Amino acid sequence: MSPSNDPIWKWNLPRIEAITNHVRAGRDLTPQNWPGDARVAVALSFDVDAETYSLYTGNVSPQQLSRGDYGPRVGLPRILRVLGKYQFPASFFIPAVSAQLHPAAVELIIDSPLKHEIGLHGWIHERITAHTPDEERELTCRSFEWWTRRLGRKPAGIRTPAWDFSSVTLDIIRGLGLLYDSSLMGDDRPYEILAGCQPTGLVELPVEWILDDYAYYGFDWSTYSYHRISDRDVFEIYKAEFDVAYDERTLFLLTMHPFVTGHRSRILVLDRLIEYIQLKTGVWFATHEQIAQVAARQFIALQ
Repeated sequence: MSPSNDPIWKWNLPRIEAITNHVRAGRDLTPQNWPGDARVAVALSFDVDAETYSLYTGNVSPQQLSRGDYGPRVGLPRILRVLGKYQFPASFFIPAVSAQLHPAAVELIIDSPLKHEIGLHGWIHERITAHTPDEERELTCRSFEWWTRRLGRKPAGIRTPAWDFSSVTLDIIRGLGLLYDSSLMGDDRPYEILAGCQPTGLVELPVEWILDDYAYYGFDWSTYSYHRISDRDVFEIYKAEFDVAYDERTLFLLTMHPFVTGHRSRILVLDRLIEYIQLKTGVWFATHEQIAQVAARQFIALQ
């Protein structure tokens, strides 16, 4: 084995630090108060993967593709009705191919009076670490250019497909001039991404599997069943995460999927959660872009 391919347990500390410091969590960007003197920001987000989740892996079974079709066809309208019921905006991260397969679903989001946000989510839900840097750059830029034309403005942020992050992802995001990323897990609070321990001016709105519906509702083919966790348990986890975010006066960010949360029983969990949250005082429901704009002001405040 050549020195460059030594197993990591043989590396010295400087070499390990070069890897771990490539992309790091920097300064906490939580403001003293959110807009309207709110004590917590609530960011509801939905990844509209549709059929791309199967298409990219080469699974073109009509049965599997129909599961993806359910999201924009059935789940998304249900989600939009719940958001309309409470009059709260959300962020939707959509692969460009999904948007082209389901233009009517995109219209529903764009035409909503709640001014929902649409952010980047890859071209075809590609696993970027499976591609060369040039391929990743080409796919991300292709998605960026398509959405810029479709929206009539540049998207503000990105959530990488499957929250994947390669050695060049940060450079690509910065090169596109995006305001924020929402793919990393370095904190519960909004933070500045560091590159090689240096500030980037890029806001991270962190995700976490605890706050992703698929972690609880994903289908296990080995047991031919869904994960054994009840809707009540999912609600209690979401509620507990929100309660601590509220106490800490920071950010509650939830990632969902229309083909998951959009089902009849699960949409009731989202409805119940929003009902619980909106009864609290000092809650600001906002898009990722709005939250990132407020967080970015901390760059000046912290100087």
